[in-house]
Amino acid sequence: MSNFTHFNQQGRARMVDISEKNDSVRTAEAISSVMMSPEVHDKIVNQQLEKGDVLAVAQVAGIMAAKNTWNIIPMCHPIPLKGIDISFDWEKDDGQVRLVIRAAVKTKGSTGVEMEALTSASVCALTVYDMCKALDKGLVIGPTYLSQKTGGKNGDYKRDKSASLNVGVRT
Repeated sequence: MSNFTHFNQQGRARMVDISEKNDSVRTAEAISSVMMSPEVHDKIVNQQLEKGDVLAVAQVAGIMAAKNTWNIIPMCHPIPLKGIDISFDWEKDDGQVRLVIRAAVKTKGSTGVEMEALTSASVCALTVYDMCKALDKGLVIGPTYLSQKTGGKNGDYKRDKSASLNVGVRT
């Protein structure tokens, strides 16, 4: 298990010691989406849901999620976030509408913010589902993935736009 940093010598979970790592600016962007019917889309954009402005609530939920990632993901460090930006785009596809959620997170510290970005995008999507489930319980969330990151020991990463979303093991 030596390839996994979150396991100790006994193969048990541990929080990685980052005390010797240098501080650097680190960013991450994660993407998630919610597929819905044109009717649900129209109610969201025209703010016709009783629960309120879906995108405003989802945006606040995503910001709160990024700030609290260390509280819900066991091995994440509490880190001082310097910026969180969430944006939404609409795509139409085969009679369905997809809400694309982008969560960008930034810090200056000794560990990255990939988990904060992924948590933020995920909670945004879950919040949209929660606010719209009375209209349609068939909303589909995902895929959710890291689109890019900068900084840190392992350097920068940018997901190839043509890459499949199939899971694979990197060797």
